[in-house]
Amino acid sequence: MQFMASKQPENSLLGPESDSQRTLYPYVTGTSVVALKYKDGILMAADMGAFGFHSPSSSLFFSCFVLEVCCFKRPGSYGSTLRYKSVQRMKPIGKHSLLGASGEISDFQEILSYLDELILYDNMWDDGNSLGPKEVHNYLTRVMYNRRNKFNPLWNSLVLGGVKNGQKYLGTVSMIGVNFEDNHVATGFGNHLARPILRQEWHENLSFEDGVRLLEKCMRVLLYRDRSAVNKLQIAKITEDGVTISQPYSLKTYWEFSAFENPAQGAIGSW
Repeated sequence: MQFMASKQPENSLLGPESDSQRTLYPYVTGTSVVALKYKDGILMAADMGAFGFHSPSSSLFFSCFVLEVCCFKRPGSYGSTLRYKSVQRMKPIGKHSLLGASGEISDFQEILSYLDELILYDNMWDDGNSLGPKEVHNYLTRVMYNRRNKFNPLWNSLVLGGVKNGQKYLGTVSMIGVNFEDNHVATGFGNHLARPILRQEWHENLSFEDGVRLLEKCMRVLLYRDRSAVNKLQIAKITEDGVTISQPYSLKTYWEFSAFENPAQGAIGSW
């Protein structure tokens, strides 16, 4: 007896067209973003490193990675090590906002495309008004929570700051839509290592120079303690006059601490 497979209709839910795709592994990621309010606006800092993560079943990822590194000579490594060294993770949004992102770089690019459409639609009204940072932050919280409810989150933690009509605004939103606003915020390891420093040293009348020094102190601590951090960072500011993002630069560091030279000393059972 012969059995013949029945042909599925074109609109069948069992057909290959209905396969659901999800981001299961964040392949190329950036680490912490730190931001604070100062007397004239918002300051934000992020390094420029992006790390590659690999799923053992992803041979396509490996092939694309080898092609990219070998053919295009882009700096990179394979595995959980530094892949790209010049990824800018802070972008101006419209006239009044600045966005920074941790997490998956491709998802960050997807979010930027959403925001480009939002700003374009807002500009088409040509009514003399424009979206402020609070409105953009609210939009991002809805986008992230919507994707979370579809079990297909955008793998990012976002920081949104801005100034409009003299009012400073700074907020953050996680990959599942958890959001809040504060005088200083951080993502990733910055939540654990930078926020305590900010709580102790931040004050409302912080000058630009003092704000930069405070951010550099936070980024230096993250460089020492966060494996994913690199010593190449940018600091951005946004005021009523617009957004300025600095050229990349490195911090002065000191690695001769005894705990750095022999971290396993006194540890029971260590190598």
